[in-house]
Amino acid sequence: MSDYQGKVAIITGSTRGIGYQIALNLAELGAKVVVSSRNAEDCQRIQQEFESKGLTSLGIAADVSSMEDCKALCNTVIETFGKVDILVNNAGITKDNLMMRMKEDQWDDIMNINLKSVFNMSQALLRNFLKLQGGRIINITSIVGQIGNAGQANYAASKAGIIGFTKSLAREIGSRGITVNAVAPGYIATDMTDTITEDSKEKLFKQIPLGRIGEPQDVANLVAFLGSEEAGYITGQVLNVDGGLVMQG
Repeated sequence: MSDYQGKVAIITGSTRGIGYQIALNLAELGAKVVVSSRNAEDCQRIQQEFESKGLTSLGIAADVSSMEDCKALCNTVIETFGKVDILVNNAGITKDNLMMRMKEDQWDDIMNINLKSVFNMSQALLRNFLKLQGGRIINITSIVGQIGNAGQANYAASKAGIIGFTKSLAREIGSRGITVNAVAPGYIATDMTDTITEDSKEKLFKQIPLGRIGEPQDVANLVAFLGSEEAGYITGQVLNVDGGLVMQG
């Protein structure tokens, strides 16, 4: 895989979990990475951590559900580094509840953070990508957006929306040399899966052909490939990182 020297990447929701690993991976490959979340202290902490390892990083706090914040974030990055080559839309939250009990704000918050943020960040950087006549947009969705999950109608809908957005934007800007793809993790060892009981994990392992929960690095490896020059003829795709849990066909 080609290295990332000279490349600039923004990763939203990147102070922990999958987003953190994606950012670290791209930085170690040579990219200048922009780490972002809503918490300014976390952003600065990760920036300092990366810099202590000799990696180029910039931590910027932003609420990606706000178009104004997204524009400010992108403008700051372009003013600092001159361009953005790769956007990884990773920010996401869960507010699970059965449909009968789900509150309106539980629906709205999920849509704003998980789905609207993808629109906000992609649109805020579109002129940048068109000017470059190239670039990579990588959206982190979920297998739940493909198969659904009881108690997660809001989350599943937001992740399914990301898939539709990915395919539509890929068709819209492909002629400009810009690729748009989605990565759909299955069960990955993060804060979100730490709450799963041991009994539930055992049952889950039996459903996963590879017999284990994935690691954030498994997702980061695929993102690194999709952001590389070698992935230049791949667009509009949804690639599952799930140990075989969801098999199509």
